[in-house]
Amino acid sequence: MRVKPWARVWALVLGAMVWGQARGHADTVSYTGTLANPEDTFSTTVTLTASGTVTLQTYGFGGGVNAAGTTIAPGGFDAFVGLFSGTGDGAVFVDGTSDILTNYMPGCPPAGTATIGSVGGQCGDVTLELTGLSAGTYTVLLTDAAYLPAAVYEIGGTLGDGFFDLTGGAFQTCVDENNCNTDTADWALDVTTGAGSGGTTPGPVPEPPSVELAGMGMLLVTAWMYRRQRQELNEVKGRA
Repeated sequence: MRVKPWARVWALVLGAMVWGQARGHADTVSYTGTLANPEDTFSTTVTLTASGTVTLQTYGFGGGVNAAGTTIAPGGFDAFVGLFSGTGDGAVFVDGTSDILTNYMPGCPPAGTATIGSVGGQCGDVTLELTGLSAGTYTVLLTDAAYLPAAVYEIGGTLGDGFFDLTGGAFQTCVDENNCNTDTADWALDVTTGAGSGGTTPGPVPEPPSVELAGMGMLLVTAWMYRRQRQELNEVKGRA
């Protein structure tokens, strides 16, 4: 059976639509909450079914709009966020950062900045991008920036190794001894998982909705069919 040319074109368009929706696919879950005290923690798990990426973005310190479209008020504590491979006390440290560590990865934007004492434009939020991760289950950890997992300072450290408490028992952020803020216990965290490896994933890139893709496909097919009919009509006139 001979396949009509327009059918082949339509099949190609449909294939492009499916590819367009699959490429760059990422899932983001937004979490918000309040710690009971500076030595409290929040953790959750994510599972990668294939090698991929995990991106952690906080909003609690400077505020902003998270992936769920919720406006986060500024004034929360500056956070540590980290990723551990596995679950429970035996989960092995992969990477993590806060604004008191030398590997600090500022998350502003998309989070906002704040004034600490009399010093403006200060970023205390974090963007942590982890690429090339193997398939498996991981534990995401959020704490106060000064309540740090001991695993940060160890080779092969685990979640069960405890914490170093540098908070002084208070949610506080300082630029220097004369410029400090007393923070609230509120936090906000977006966890984004995506397929693929190599390069960084700054966040989910909106893909054209399927209705728009279908409309584009229809326009392409209609234009092709019109051009084909015009060509056939001219061929008939030329033979007449």
